[in-house]
Amino acid sequence: MNLNLKTVLKYLILFLIGLGVLFLAFRGQDLDKIWLEIKSANFLWIGISAFSVWIAHILRALRWRMLYHSMRYPVSFWNTYHAVMVGYLANLALPRFGEIGRCTVIHRTEKVPMFASIGTVITERLFDIAVLILTATVMLIFQDDIIVDFLSISIYPVLEKKISSISYFWLISIGILVIALTVLGIYWLRQKFGHKLLRIFVNLRLGFSSYHKLKHKSIFLLYSLGIWICYLVSIYFAFSAIPATSQLGINAAFTAIVFSSFAMAAPVQGGIGVFHWMVAQALTLYAVSLKDGLAYSTIIHSSQILMVLPLGSLSLFISLGHKKMAQSKI
Repeated sequence: MNLNLKTVLKYLILFLIGLGVLFLAFRGQDLDKIWLEIKSANFLWIGISAFSVWIAHILRALRWRMLYHSMRYPVSFWNTYHAVMVGYLANLALPRFGEIGRCTVIHRTEKVPMFASIGTVITERLFDIAVLILTATVMLIFQDDIIVDFLSISIYPVLEKKISSISYFWLISIGILVIALTVLGIYWLRQKFGHKLLRIFVNLRLGFSSYHKLKHKSIFLLYSLGIWICYLVSIYFAFSAIPATSQLGINAAFTAIVFSSFAMAAPVQGGIGVFHWMVAQALTLYAVSLKDGLAYSTIIHSSQILMVLPLGSLSLFISLGHKKMAQSKI
């Protein structure tokens, strides 16, 4: 990926925003006490939590491989797994680049068309969103009193204030401008890259239709459910790492996984800052202080990064080696 100055500045700004959110989350907190709590954490439970996330990555690779096989691309499990890990590694450097990164690995190692892979990734994400919505619904059904109070006190007043301050003239003007630019952009692309766009569309459509071609859709759905169960139990197991969260149950884990999932959707490298703030806010609903919530979120976020860095780097090294081997045979 070629990065020009504009792109570098964009990612730098996003990274600085993440650091800014992280600063705001920890501002006014006793950092010495937070660090003391982190140092005294039970690393056995942290290790089990990180292991659960790694199992989720394996299930994601297995699920993704099914989509390739439905398109008659005999992609190997190991190449799929390495692509997934490289994707998570790439997300630590550039937000949302992980999806492109793992598709690039599959393209280089298995010669699958790039946009067919992107189509399968979008299909995967749609199922992840469906499971997230299901999880959020379960959270609301069984904890409606806690969540509704939080939304009505902390979120709704802020949104109402922001919406009331919006000028509808400017909102409509921006909407018209976006539509006009989109239409002009599509027209320009069709004129300049007509045949290439047709090939891209065909490959994307192939990726989108991969789920419908599956012979064992129930296994795909079980993998999807398994991925989120692993995320859920990783949150739950990590509760036992520090005394302040050790009394929390599965309900708190449900809430934390929903909040953390929305945080990871933010266009910031590795969800830094946003993840910490959102998870800490989720735990305050269960009488956990913000200080302890920040200690917990720092522990779980750091454990996942420390897991992805060596495993993702190893997968990147193996994938690059695979590429060199393929070139030497040619």
